[in-house]
Amino acid sequence: MTSSNKHPKAPWRNFYGRIHGKTLNQAQKDYLDEDLAALSPGAVGWEENPAREPIDMAERFHGKPVWLEIGFGGGEHMVHMAETYPEVEIIGCEPFINGVAMLLGKIRRLGTQNVAVHPGDARDLFDVLPDASIDKAFLLYPDPWPKKRHHRRRFVTQEYLQPLNRVLKPGAIFRVATDIPDYVRQTLEEVPKAGFEWLAEGPSDWREPWGDWLSTRYEQKALREGRVPHYLTFRKR
Repeated sequence: MTSSNKHPKAPWRNFYGRIHGKTLNQAQKDYLDEDLAALSPGAVGWEENPAREPIDMAERFHGKPVWLEIGFGGGEHMVHMAETYPEVEIIGCEPFINGVAMLLGKIRRLGTQNVAVHPGDARDLFDVLPDASIDKAFLLYPDPWPKKRHHRRRFVTQEYLQPLNRVLKPGAIFRVATDIPDYVRQTLEEVPKAGFEWLAEGPSDWREPWGDWLSTRYEQKALREGRVPHYLTFRKR
């Protein structure tokens, strides 16, 4: 039997976001070359893990609670949370390599220890995360895909939300921040369908940021341009 028959092939998945931006400077190239491999959450890639064996979370993360940030941008929030909660391990998932390089620079400057980085599609990471292995998840200022015909590209579709539900522990919290009203609409429609309940009793529950929130550069841009942030909190049923 050939190896191609033993293991599933990588699924064909559309990916629409940016992967590369402006040319990296030498320091950023060094971060990627010298630091990224050691921060891998485990064997995520199809070449290194064609059988899609689940990551051994207890071994990789020393039995600590594990949080997941989906699309960490420049990494401000992720590093802030890692520094605020040293007893937690945080996996960041981001396909935009310039953002990954920015995060690695912050990690190196601060000496942050409790982080892991997947520089790629969140769906590939979901493939190898065990069931009920993540304690909390964040989706902060995701790509809005404003045109109606592109709404199916948003993270808040069942293609992404169902795998997210699978890897979250029962009762785990899922935070979503966005400044796009239609993204709020789609989030409130789709996330409950995927097995989450919205934790809101009044307007302050979505108008005011979380107590441990760090305003990111994306949020500051939204505020300068007059857009209103929304802070949505869900819990896995």
